[in-house]
Amino acid sequence: MALVAGVDSSTQSCKVVVRDAQTGALVREGRAAHPPGTEVHPDEWWTALRTAIDAAGGLDDVEAVSVAAQQHGMVCLDASGEVVRPALLWNDTRSAGAAADLTAELGAQAWADATGSVPVASLTVTKLRWLARNEPEAAARVAAVCLPHDWLTWKLRGGGDLADLVTDRSDASGTGYWSPVTGEYRPDLLELAMGRVPEVPRVAGPAELVGGRYGVGAGDNASAALGVQIQPGDVVVSVGTSGTAFARSEAAAADGTGIVNGFADAEGTYLPLVCTLNASRVLDATAAMLGVDLDRLSELALGAEAGAGGLAFVPYLEGERTPNRPDSTGALHGLRLDTATPGHLARAAVEGMLCSLADAIDALRAVGTPVSRVLLIGGGARARAVREIAPAVFGCPVLVPEPGEYVADGAARQAAWAVGGADAPPVWTSLTSASFTAEATPFVRERYAEARDLTVPRLG
Repeated sequence: MALVAGVDSSTQSCKVVVRDAQTGALVREGRAAHPPGTEVHPDEWWTALRTAIDAAGGLDDVEAVSVAAQQHGMVCLDASGEVVRPALLWNDTRSAGAAADLTAELGAQAWADATGSVPVASLTVTKLRWLARNEPEAAARVAAVCLPHDWLTWKLRGGGDLADLVTDRSDASGTGYWSPVTGEYRPDLLELAMGRVPEVPRVAGPAELVGGRYGVGAGDNASAALGVQIQPGDVVVSVGTSGTAFARSEAAAADGTGIVNGFADAEGTYLPLVCTLNASRVLDATAAMLGVDLDRLSELALGAEAGAGGLAFVPYLEGERTPNRPDSTGALHGLRLDTATPGHLARAAVEGMLCSLADAIDALRAVGTPVSRVLLIGGGARARAVREIAPAVFGCPVLVPEPGEYVADGAARQAAWAVGGADAPPVWTSLTSASFTAEATPFVRERYAEARDLTVPRLG
């Protein structure tokens, strides 16, 4: 039995899975925690990776390993390959001002046309502008800039020569200085950000092996798409702390509104993606208000009628990114004596969260992304009410893959693809999904839209 390994170096932890290269059957796995914070020294990831590898029984018997990781993180190296400063992660917002300045200097649509995305604080290009402005001495030492998965793959290969740094299309497309359309870096945008052009990793092909036994790796969302074996017409909706909706597309997106990020995927095509700020935390907050656990919340929601009797829950509990309403708050509309019940509130919360994600799916449709079915993943997808109500709100069938480490699984599948030499990734028969269908409830979306557009900014 040939074995491959996949790594998910996420914001919170590192997971390693070892799978059968032909069937995808899980053989063993391990994990280790990452430190908290939005600024982390890459050595912490390296320590966690080695611990997770040991917990997974080592990699001596695997034919190939691929690393997937959180996107956008800024890893700066000096001429000798040493880390210049702790990495700024995707969720570090100190570069928000730099993002606004860069957008103004070039124009939102020009950025979207050039890189697929309009600068926001998460993108690497904005962090480089922040570094140049705020830590000029550190910026002057930077010889090369790479991303978390690039750096970990480089370390696994022994490190040393900066010329050995390699990345993939998916992660490169999240930097803000690489074009998914041309497949080339934009050195002019790097210079706009930093005032000069440091060395950047070579962008390898999706199924390329580097250093003999290492897959090229991927960004986390692209790797998750591989992990759930996404097909054209599929939209993956991840119900995590925040929510994401992304799809595999044959065409690159260039959305000047900034709502859709026009990323590349890990298979040679594209991965338009929309991010929302409020997903599973909406369920947690509602359960806390009602004094119940999540299982009971599902029971209450499924015991109430579709539409919650007209009660609409706008789930902008932390502001919102899609639509761009950072100062908005959550709201309940349609509260009457007959809807002032735990069941109606539970139903409205689930429907409101799903309507917000349906808005994200609509944004993908608006840039020409076909949608035939939805794959529902993430912690929130384990709630029975979410699984059963989602197809009614989304208006299409919903598949829920079996619980797993989708990002690490995708990296392992990429490694199997690289060693197999086929034209496409292997179809892993061990990965199964449950299908959910329901009669569409467009009136729920209509009522939600009315309430959504009444939402007002928070005071003070």
